[in-house]
Amino acid sequence: VVVASGKSHVQGAGRPPQAHAMAQRQESGCLPCTNCFVTVPQDKYYAVENFGKYSHMLKPGLSFAGFDCCGCCIQYRSITSRVDQLMVEVHTKTKDNVFVTAKVAVQQSVMPENTVDAIYKLSDVHAQIDSYVSDVVRSAVPHMSLDETFEKKDDISIQVQQKLTVEMSNYGFQIHKALVTELVPNAEVVQSMNEINKQKRLRDAAIMAAEAEKIRVVKAAEAAADAAQLQGEGIARQRRAIIDGLRDSITHGSGEHLSTEKISELLLITQYFETLRDIAANSKASTVFL
Repeated sequence: VVVASGKSHVQGAGRPPQAHAMAQRQESGCLPCTNCFVTVPQDKYYAVENFGKYSHMLKPGLSFAGFDCCGCCIQYRSITSRVDQLMVEVHTKTKDNVFVTAKVAVQQSVMPENTVDAIYKLSDVHAQIDSYVSDVVRSAVPHMSLDETFEKKDDISIQVQQKLTVEMSNYGFQIHKALVTELVPNAEVVQSMNEINKQKRLRDAAIMAAEAEKIRVVKAAEAAADAAQLQGEGIARQRRAIIDGLRDSITHGSGEHLSTEKISELLLITQYFETLRDIAANSKASTVFL
């Protein structure tokens, strides 16, 4: 078991695990100098070859494949049964001439009933998937604007998944999901979009500040008008009371009635004394006599 797993690990060393996760690999038996017995892991499919020709598939566990001498008669090929995810980046242009990078995550696995096709038909599974994804994305995105591309990511995902499901089933692979995980516009476009949003928010803030200042000025003017009105009403009541008092003090007990001219004279006298009082109350007041 140590020999078989060790050889597989050495062949995969130094390679990106994502790029070769679905690649078929040569395997060795679990005994030195012979491939008679082999231990098949639970997460792999093993194919037996007799003198290079496919013979049959092996189930997980310890298996006897036949008599062999130094690996000349029997060979093994394996492929993983796990679900593998491939990230594909596609550079394309939108309808409004914006260059974007679409990142698509494709999740695929080997069909248990078609393991022979998966092992022997394709030399590079991920390169094939990359070609199909690029074809679909570059056919769909140029018909959309940048905003529509973001809005219709799900539609692009569905198109990619439908295309891959049909095409990859011919090679023994099942497509579980194809997701457009990210759309990255050109850096200058991103900066321009951020600047547009920034200026829009600054404009909205300026409008709101102006509206607030307008409301403050209007309310201040309304308050000043109300205060002036109340002050005038108070002064009018004050003068009315003064006139009524003077009239009562003059006509009290005499039975006389003051005419309008006399009342006007009393009002002017009252205003005259109020003016003198205000001038006297302010040491810096200036008076002009005409």
